[in-house]
Parts: sequence; structure tokens; C-alpha cells
Amino acid sequence: MKKIITILLLFLTTSYTFAQNQIEMATDLRSSGKIYVVVLVLLTIFIVLGVFLFMLDRRIKKLEK
Repeated sequence: MKKIITILLLFLTTSYTFAQNQIEMATDLRSSGKIYVVVLVLLTIFIVLGVFLFMLDRRIKKLEK
């Protein structure tokens, strides 16, 4: 239990220190408007993956019956 708490605490402190620094690439993408393209591509990938998994689940349910 102590190991888990230590690892969690270490993770939280490192993520907090990384959040303090500005990421140059993200700032450049945001300023040029390309961040919206990245978000749109990621959203499209997740939607397609979700539809695929939903259809696959329906097929598996049919096979189980």
C-alpha cells in the first residue's frame, strides 16, 4: 500500500511540475490555428473507433445467440 501511495504521489508531483512549463509546440499550434485540425483528427479517430467497437459488439452478440 505504501508503494502505491508513493508512486501516486510521485506521479502527481511530476505532472504538476510539467504543467508549469509552457509547451512551445502547443503554443505555436494554438497561435496558428492548427490545433483545431489536430483536435478534429483525434475526434474523428475516436468516433470511428467507437462505431467500430459498437458494431463489433452487435455482431458478437448475434453469434452468441
